Amino acid sequence: MASICAGSVPRPAERDLMASDSQARPARQGPRAAAGSASAAAGSASVHAAVSASGAGAAPAAARASEAQAPAAVKSADRTVELLELLSRTGEPLTLSEIQRELSYPKSSLFVLLRTLVARGWVETDRRGTGYSIGVRALLVGTSYLDRDPVIRAATRVLEELRAEVNETVHLARLDGSDVVYLASRESAHQLRLTSRVGRRLPAHATSLGKALLAEHTDAQVDELLPEQLDPLTPHTLTTRQALFTDLAETRARGYAVERGENTVGLGCFAVALDFKRPATDAISCSVPSVRLDDADHAAQVLDAIVRHAKELSAILRTG
Repeated sequence: MASICAGSVPRPAERDLMASDSQARPARQGPRAAAGSASAAAGSASVHAAVSASGAGAAPAAARASEAQAPAAVKSADRTVELLELLSRTGEPLTLSEIQRELSYPKSSLFVLLRTLVARGWVETDRRGTGYSIGVRALLVGTSYLDRDPVIRAATRVLEELRAEVNETVHLARLDGSDVVYLASRESAHQLRLTSRVGRRLPAHATSLGKALLAEHTDAQVDELLPEQLDPLTPHTLTTRQALFTDLAETRARGYAVERGENTVGLGCFAVALDFKRPATDAISCSVPSVRLDDADHAAQVLDAIVRHAKELSAILRTG
């Protein structure tokens, strides 16, 4: 194992979490589809109520009224989700004009939407009342997701044991479209370490976590999944499909992904997909500064530990 890490393969590394928030990508069609389903259900309920109250003769008129209202309801929900996603990936408060430029909504309706979300705690304003940022309600909803997710619950002990064994920062992440989202992290005790944040979204092609999960799919499926252009996060990021497909083939053959400086210069990473289901959607990783990753013995220890703990966690999830 030491020879693997000392040779061409050990170029392991994961610059996982240190990429800028500007690399975040908006969620794709899931929220819109959910909003559409909710609106359709509401529209159906209103038609049923109208028929019950006014008799069968009122049904056509009620149905027409419901159909006329449904598109507006979907549009409003869609705009709300897009607005919250925009604010969630922005480090600094945005003004009304900046938000309008990004989303191209009419300023009058955008102002009303912002005022409503501020009143409900989903959006906050700065001291001057001109800058808007994500509110505390979003944190509460996000926390409830972390609390209920069975993979996160099962991973807690395993991640802590892995971190204790190798004294490096470890992560659990999930594939979401062409990105990975970090669900849990445990930081090493070293002064020189990766500082990570739950909820960060990074492009899958630039992280070992992402590559471990992309390798669960065929090249054709990966091609459909990824954006047309693979943006670089560092000079070492794989930005051509051919280079990425070659890397994914190697990942499938050896059973784990590696990257060195592709996400953050000076950091490397090993990652293993959790195969309790296929294709896997979750993976764990271990990030190591290059100065420690260059130690072949330490690299071998980290690789051995993460492979063992991934198998353990997959077994727990398979039987749980």
